[in-house]
Amino acid sequence: MSGLAPTIMVQGTASSAGKSLLVTALCRFFRREGLRVAPFKSQNMSLNSAVTIDGLEIGRAQAVQAEASGILSCVDMNPILLKPEGDRRSQVVVLGKSIGSMLATEYHEYKPRLTTVIAESLTRLRSNYDLVVIEGAGSPAEINLKDRDIVNMHVAKLADAPVILVGDIDRGGVFASFVGTMELLEPDERDRIAAFVVNKFRGDLALLTPGLEFLSERTGKPVLGVVPYIKDLRIADEDSVSLEARLARRRPSQQELDVVVVRVPHLSNYDDVEALEHEAGVVVRFVEQPDEVAGADLVILPGSKSTVADLAWLRASGFAGAIEARAREGGPLLGVCGGCQMLGEMIDDPHGVESAEPHVRGLGLLALRTHFEQEKVTAQVLARVRCPSFLTDGVGLEEAVHGYEIHMGMVVPHNQQASPFEIQSRNGRTKVRSDGALSSDGMVVGTMLHGLFENEVIRARTLSFLRRRKGIFAGDIIRCIPTKQDEYDRLGAVVRGHLDCELLWRLTGRCPVLPR
Repeated sequence: MSGLAPTIMVQGTASSAGKSLLVTALCRFFRREGLRVAPFKSQNMSLNSAVTIDGLEIGRAQAVQAEASGILSCVDMNPILLKPEGDRRSQVVVLGKSIGSMLATEYHEYKPRLTTVIAESLTRLRSNYDLVVIEGAGSPAEINLKDRDIVNMHVAKLADAPVILVGDIDRGGVFASFVGTMELLEPDERDRIAAFVVNKFRGDLALLTPGLEFLSERTGKPVLGVVPYIKDLRIADEDSVSLEARLARRRPSQQELDVVVVRVPHLSNYDDVEALEHEAGVVVRFVEQPDEVAGADLVILPGSKSTVADLAWLRASGFAGAIEARAREGGPLLGVCGGCQMLGEMIDDPHGVESAEPHVRGLGLLALRTHFEQEKVTAQVLARVRCPSFLTDGVGLEEAVHGYEIHMGMVVPHNQQASPFEIQSRNGRTKVRSDGALSSDGMVVGTMLHGLFENEVIRARTLSFLRRRKGIFAGDIIRCIPTKQDEYDRLGAVVRGHLDCELLWRLTGRCPVLPR
């Protein structure tokens, strides 16, 4: 269509090949080159989500890519978000709002109705930006799903986008994955593949050269570049594959803080602790055994997509008893969103939003009650500290606290109950009210706010308290956690240093905007 910006698309040989990160890198690169660039992914499946400035829900990856592009995220960047609920069901979010829960077979039949939504969102982005970088999902060669494809080659054809196919060499078999994917594509789809990117390479590039030459000769397609494995990158992950690696983390030494996150079955927004993972002298572990709770310096009960089911799991697994014992002993305990609701006295579900039971008893560690509503709350939040707790090292703070809310239930504290934060505004609208609840000693904290540890002052005060409590001298610990913008620049530099930038520009159909 005339007047619309060009597009370029990143697809993968498999899930977790590095598509999201490569799109983020390309967005940063093109932004630094002077283009107004925006990301797009028609359908995302993830329990890591984000809230736009107007209070709509999209996948976390697209919010990250928008940040790398230097723009505010919007719902057109991810018009369809699937949030798995277990038992082959997912909550379906369309244009930022939930339209209900569907079985996989039901959604597969429903998908053709969403093609117009996808096309309109993509058109709006192409009308407002100079370039749109599109991300696929899984693999374009999943032949069992191709008849209802709305995220890979369907979008590439819709946008007339050249496709960069990325493969993860760290897993092994990358050349077989490239060639096998090409063999399973239709002829017109193979023609749309413009180049390959080998991702997560750790070795000597000279040893890889024969394989790269074979790949180009076999397929007739060029290799755009080989991207190295990037260690300790402070950018939120999209899916649960990275979570599996967190389960294998080592135990900390006596001079390190041990932060334990309870890995509930329906864990969501686990990137709430991502900033802590990059702090010196802090080990964050996701655990599945209740005996890990007792000796930890901080225990976090995280967000959940199915609070009532995960509460039942806490009791059946023995975690409930371990958490209750920790609270009695005065150990720091933080409940976030669904975790906050579990720490309360009761969860009311009169509409059957999550359970057939109208009332479910909580752990009773905080004086609050949750009432599930049928409409989800999604909001960017500005708050202030209301009552000191271990999160603030026992003192008040003047600094504003930024966060976001994504939840179904309304948390109601008891009258005069102390709360950690007071919300000042939601989605830019002034609305003062309390958030969550505190125990009398300030050691058990429940909050509905995601993203707390992205606030540097909250993170620093929490770690200061925990180190002093453990007897760690913090003077020897150098805090050098990079900012997100620093990390996006690091990614952009990887594109410049390891991809054929001349070929990349040709694929976009544009010329560099700034003098080189």
